[in-house]
Amino acid sequence: MTGRRILIIDDDELLVGAIQKKFETAGFRVATAHTGAEGRQILKSDPPDLVILDLALPDDDGTDICRDVRATSRVPIIMLTGRAEETDRIVGLELGADDYVTKPFSLSELVARARAVLRRMEPPREPPKEEPTHLEGLGVTVDLRAHEVRVNGELITLTPTEYKLLVALMKRAGEVVSAQELLEEVWGYDEYDTHLVEVHIANLRSKIEADPKKPERIQTLRSFGYRYG
Repeated sequence: MTGRRILIIDDDELLVGAIQKKFETAGFRVATAHTGAEGRQILKSDPPDLVILDLALPDDDGTDICRDVRATSRVPIIMLTGRAEETDRIVGLELGADDYVTKPFSLSELVARARAVLRRMEPPREPPKEEPTHLEGLGVTVDLRAHEVRVNGELITLTPTEYKLLVALMKRAGEVVSAQELLEEVWGYDEYDTHLVEVHIANLRSKIEADPKKPERIQTLRSFGYRYG
């Protein structure tokens, strides 16, 4: 993972400098932008491996940047938000951001979260011969070798996080999987975060359910978790 390139888009120059130094010490290459316009230009001319995006920018809305990036790219995005911006956090996740960190935050935690997100972007390892290469159920087929998902035969596009979430649920089809278990397996975190799980479940349903408001594939069992099938 050493050598991956991170783009930080934030107007707080002191914070950006601290984040840059921490990531460079950890072996990453870092590009910085203090305005949305600068960030958009770098994203277009020299796309990074991961974006750290502040939602509150002087010339742009971070959620708009997130929406525009996700329309054309699967590059992972970690949002930086203030404690009072819960609605913005949810909107950002719904638009396709992979994770968020609330200010003030630990720089070590931010690096750890970036590493976890980047691991989810890595190509899946070829399953051992004794394990299945496909998952199927309720009209959804997952090719674990090709990293492809089809719904009723039609190829769909999932983010790496959505893909891992679907695989985690389908591997345990018929079982109730708690949000905590999904958080540990998909995100690699051991702390509970309802927003991260709930919003990505909603995003996944929007892509694999005929009617996301009346899901037939991913069921919610209140106080227990989620079940595929």
